[in-house]
Amino acid sequence: MAARTSRSSAKDRPSYRCTECGWTTAKWLGRCPECQAWGTVEEYGAPAVRTTAAGRVTAAALPIGQVDGRQATARSTGVDELDRVLGGGLVPGAVVLIAGEPGVGKSTLLLDVAAKASSDEHRTLYVTGEESASQVRLRADRINALSDHLYLAAETDLSAVLGHLDAVKPSLLILDSVQTVASPEIDGAPGGMAQVREVAGALIRASKERGMATLLVGHVTKDGAIAGPRLLEHLVDVVLHFEGDRHARLRLVRGVKNRFGATDEVGCFELHDEGITGLADPSGLFLTRRAEAVPGTCLTVTLEGRRPLVAEVQALTVDSQIPSPRRTTSGLETSRVSMMLAVLEQRGRISALGKRDIYSATVGGVKLSEPAADLAIALALASAASDTPLPKNLVAIGEVGLAGEVRRVTGVQRRLAEAHRLGFTHALVPSDPGKIPPGMKVTEVADMGDALRVLPRRSRGQAPQGEDARR
Repeated sequence: MAARTSRSSAKDRPSYRCTECGWTTAKWLGRCPECQAWGTVEEYGAPAVRTTAAGRVTAAALPIGQVDGRQATARSTGVDELDRVLGGGLVPGAVVLIAGEPGVGKSTLLLDVAAKASSDEHRTLYVTGEESASQVRLRADRINALSDHLYLAAETDLSAVLGHLDAVKPSLLILDSVQTVASPEIDGAPGGMAQVREVAGALIRASKERGMATLLVGHVTKDGAIAGPRLLEHLVDVVLHFEGDRHARLRLVRGVKNRFGATDEVGCFELHDEGITGLADPSGLFLTRRAEAVPGTCLTVTLEGRRPLVAEVQALTVDSQIPSPRRTTSGLETSRVSMMLAVLEQRGRISALGKRDIYSATVGGVKLSEPAADLAIALALASAASDTPLPKNLVAIGEVGLAGEVRRVTGVQRRLAEAHRLGFTHALVPSDPGKIPPGMKVTEVADMGDALRVLPRRSRGQAPQGEDARR
């Protein structure tokens, strides 16, 4: 009897739940350990134990060969670069989450998609929760994104958004953004974890039931991750990241998750005053055409997804006026540049780099993070230290190890084909590069000693320092 009473009292004991993320606990806390929100843990009754009985099925199970796959046929968005990342276009019933930093161009791109994807048979509904309808209309006039079949609404209430779906019956819904819409039936402020989960779940159910494609705009945190619960990324079908430096024209749409295609595709766009346009051949943004070779510059071929892009690395070394020389990078990882400086000093016998200010950057706002750019970074630094230009029409591809060896990288043949297409005639690559484009001179290098031989003889010894060394 005593044991039964103990179990009964434990069952009737109240519990506490966070109104933001739904985390539960047996005692009250001032701060939720799950979402770190203050004052959101409230008491609620102990949950009743329920069991689910078998019910009616909505459709009988079929052999997989008899399932109609035509319902999952992708429809073009009208923007080729976005179709490339999506895997051919938007699938009916698919939910796509697009995240990016403020001002990167998400709303401009999606408004362009909304206008181009609308037609007599396919209506588009654009719901904005961050701007007024008149503000969106002004942007549409500027980028020429007007269509008779594009419907616009400014709403922040989930029930109102669902009402617009019943009235318009669109084939494509664009919500900008999911953090601004809230449900009155859920406690918590708009953008909270509980609200984002409820709004996303309701729109996903509506998309699947109606066969309507949905594009959701998501905010990002200061670390660049998608704001809100991680469950949101698991619920949607496609997750895209919109990247780019607001001071540069280049914008990249990168696939992170895609149930309908590959996740290694990247779409390239150019943002300008008239809107945003796709770039089928963006390599020209990352190059500087010169009549004469300049010291401290080297070209490489990077892979953004499956797409090879020719990029330029620049370096500049000057005499330092302070005890601790400066190390400044832009578009390059500081740790990779520091490693290349150490390799050049120890393995390449270039001792002047440690006492000089060193600046390194890329052209056009591209960011080089893959190890295949190591060789180009090292040659640009060596060229700047010796004040000697590299040969024209030269590209360098390869990863450099701490022992000075040049390692193989993936996709060498695709990189060489892209360099050859753009008119480059000489390449430095690791050993065994595979098939070489006709008419292109390829030099295999095993270590930094072999790579530095493309510079004149004085760069392989002590680099010049100051005016006395130049004399």
